Amino acid sequence: MTETSKTHVILLSCGSFNPITKGHIHMFEKAREYLHKTGRFIVIGGIISPVHDSYGKPGLVSSRHRLTMCQLAVQLSDWIRVDPWESYQDTWQTTCSVLEHHRDLMKRVTGCILSNVNTPSTTPVIGQPQNGTSPIYQNTANKSVAIKLWGKMSESLGKICCVRPHMDRFTFVDENANLGTAMRYEEIELRILLLCGSDLLESFCIPGLWNESDMEVIVGDFGIVVVPRDGVDTERIMNHSSVLRKHKDNIIVVKDEIDHPMSVVSSTKSRLALQHGDGHVVDYLSQPVIDYILQSQLYINASG
Repeated sequence: MTETSKTHVILLSCGSFNPITKGHIHMFEKAREYLHKTGRFIVIGGIISPVHDSYGKPGLVSSRHRLTMCQLAVQLSDWIRVDPWESYQDTWQTTCSVLEHHRDLMKRVTGCILSNVNTPSTTPVIGQPQNGTSPIYQNTANKSVAIKLWGKMSESLGKICCVRPHMDRFTFVDENANLGTAMRYEEIELRILLLCGSDLLESFCIPGLWNESDMEVIVGDFGIVVVPRDGVDTERIMNHSSVLRKHKDNIIVVKDEIDHPMSVVSSTKSRLALQHGDGHVVDYLSQPVIDYILQSQLYINASG
């Protein structure tokens, strides 16, 4: 497949990140690696969205701290960013509403059309500009600023009009991005996929935990990428939910022949290690995150 015929993907991960671990970052990296290996996708960005303080989980520290720790964890990444929108709302937001926010944000900022995974993509968005100019994007301080609208938007379209990325990955735009001057436009398909572990997938099977209409939107309209943990049987999980079975084609399970040690790292283990002074905490958390936790005296006397 050519670059323009591949589906361009933004991975969105929602959660407490209490604190963010090396396992969370590993999940992004493994998902991107697997999606690229399929030959059908190009991952152009990752979003970490920490949950609102009113989520009510025991031992949940302030979003101010969790956002800072997330920023420290991804400070060297050129494709993953932290988004504070969910944390800054007046109250807790559903995963469905967070996905819809980022879909709408990408429409506003880039001028792109993002539609659900089942919408036919046969209608052309726009032809090539007549000037035939060859540069694809402007570079500003070595950062690609690559997406801009050309033509009319329509909710029924399954394709979007974007400038093709120069590389397989680039730092995608956010609300404050300088879009630069786009010179050449091509049709590419863009999707926002929910990135999660198999524990979240399993939670879909718990009666009454998820609103069924939300599940339909999350799995049916957006789609999810699952990174299994602890050798969990994702096939068995999916067969226990009518919604998951119905939209099985929209669920991408990251397959890895090797059980990586990061797959068993969790925030809970990290908090316990901090409380007990366990030196293994360096295996769970990046050093900048550990330094911040110690400086701010987080989790040390916390429970849960």
